[in-house]
Order: sequence, then C-alpha cells, then structure tokens
Amino acid sequence: MAIYGNSGGNGGWGRPDTGPEIPGLPDLGALMARLGGMRKAFVWGAGGLAALILFFAAVYQVQPDEAGVVTRFGRYARTTDPGLHFVVPLVESVTKVPVERQLKEEFGFRTEEAGVRTRYEDRDYYGESLMLTGDLNVAVVEWIVQYQIQDPRAYLFNVRDIRSTFRDMSEAAMRDVVGDNSVDEVLTVGRERIASQAKDLLQEMNDHYETGISVQQLVLQDVNPPDLVKPSFNEVNEAIQEKERLTNEALAEYNQAIPRARGDAQRVIQEAEGYAAERVNRARGEASRFEAVYEEYRTAPRVTRSRMYLETMSEIMPKLGQKVILDESGANVLPLLNLTNGNRPSSPNPGAANDGDEEGQR
Repeated sequence: MAIYGNSGGNGGWGRPDTGPEIPGLPDLGALMARLGGMRKAFVWGAGGLAALILFFAAVYQVQPDEAGVVTRFGRYARTTDPGLHFVVPLVESVTKVPVERQLKEEFGFRTEEAGVRTRYEDRDYYGESLMLTGDLNVAVVEWIVQYQIQDPRAYLFNVRDIRSTFRDMSEAAMRDVVGDNSVDEVLTVGRERIASQAKDLLQEMNDHYETGISVQQLVLQDVNPPDLVKPSFNEVNEAIQEKERLTNEALAEYNQAIPRARGDAQRVIQEAEGYAAERVNRARGEASRFEAVYEEYRTAPRVTRSRMYLETMSEIMPKLGQKVILDESGANVLPLLNLTNGNRPSSPNPGAANDGDEEGQR
C-alpha cells in the first residue's frame, strides 16, 4: 500500500494532477477514506454497546421470595411478581422487597454469627433493654421480633426510614407492657403473657401507621435484673424457692395424711354401721324366735317346756366332760356308770321319745 505519490491522474491531495509528483507527500484521499471507515466502525460499536447497556438496564428479575416495586420518576407505578420483567431505562426504577421472607429484629443484644454455637456481640445495649416495671423496679429485657412484609408499597412509601421506625415502635410497645407488670411477673410467670400483649400492641401500631408489616412472633429472649442488684435478687429468689419447696412438702404431707385419716374414719364408720346392723338383725331374729317359741308354748306348754329343757341339757351336758349319775333309791344297780365309754349311741334328740309319750298321754 503506497500513500506517498501516485502515478495515476490524481495528485497526492486528491486533486487533478497539475504538475510533477512531489516526493514525500502522503496520499490524503486514502487516509481520509480509512479514517471514515474507522469512524463508522466506532459509531456502530458505540451504538451496539449503548443498546446492550440499555437492554441490561431495562431487564430485571424478581426472585421467588421477592416482589418488585416499580417507580416512574420516583412515583409508584406498579408491583411485579417473581420472574423476568422490563422497565423503561432512565425513567423507571425497581426496588425488590422480600415479601416471602421472615425478617428479624433483635433488641438488647446482637447476633454476631449464627450457628450451632451462636456468638453474640460483647457490646451491651442497655439503652434499649433497661426498663422500669410497674412496681418501680428495673429489669433488663431482651427480645426478638419476627415479622413479614405484607404490602411492599406501604412498606416503601408510607413511612420514612421504616426499619428505624419499626424498632422504635417495638421498643415503645414493650416498655408499655412491661410498665404495667411487676418485676416478678416480668422475670418469671408473666413472660408469655407479656410477649403476647406486646406483639398485639405492636401490630396495632403498625396497622395504625400503615407500614405494611405483619408481626409474626415476639419472643422474650432473656430477662434479668441489672448486674448491680443481681446478687441480692438471686438471694431473694432463693428464699422464695425455699419457701415454695417447704410449702410443697407440707402440702404433700397434708395430701397424704388427710386422705388416710378420712379413709380410716370412713372405715370405722362402716364397721360401726355393720356392727349395728348385725346387732339389730340378730336382736330382731332372737325376738322373732322368741315370739315363735312363745306361740308354741301357748299351744302346748308342757311339751314345749320339756323340749326346751331337754334341748338345753343336750347343749350343756357335752360340755361338762366326765359325768357321774347317782340314784339313792336304786339298791341293785351299779352306783357308778361310765356314760362316756358306752357302746350305745346317744340320741341326737333326747327329748324326742318323751315328747311322743307326752303327746300320747295328752
């Protein structure tokens, strides 16, 4: 490629040849043509790069747990769902809000690193955790608020500096509830109730200011007395626990002794009632038996009297053991008679024959 001189009809300056060639002068026509080609390439390259930049500026993607809030010159335009979307470059902008994610705010402490063994910052946050209770005592209250963004438009546009405002509202709600309870309730039995009341109050405040936030959970992480009074407070708690232990032991003994005594009393009463019923029934039976015997006696006095005598003797005689029978008028009989070793069986009803005789005589 020669740019110095030309044997053609044109000179080195792109004009008709008016004289002989001057050595050392460039071919300006070729140079200008080359510069023009480079300018066109530059323009096309710059245009392509600008189009590429505008394309990437116009396209955005919303993740599954997010919502895209599009603004046009700073004013709300629309809300886009998860997926690929477009905006007008330099006119519209998009802010991605995590609407499906559960967010968390910590009060009184900060988590430095979460894991199997969570690490917390060494710095104290007494300014937000030191609170006055209803009985004019002081407690250090640490809590966690978990929330979710329900309305991304309200979350971005209704309240300025929403995160700081939300923390201020949470602290105000907790101080309000703690101020209505005693220190014992805050530290021990009333923690769940206090957390529930603070959550409801915080949700009311967010609804009032239309922040677009839904409070999912409020948990009291740790509640302690201040470090300066913690030893004295622990001694008081130990005394209260000792009192409760002794009270529980006394109640346990009471619950053992009283039912046993009531059972013994009930047993004695039932035994007495059984004995009374037995005596009454026996007396009634004896009275009925006596009346029956009396009726028989009225019918046959001699027979009944003899039978009663013989029956009584049959009950008494076997209990006497060795027996001796004497008969003064008997002269030819054996004076002593051993009745127990006799071979003749005794009658089971000694008065049966006599009864028959008396009945015959009668």
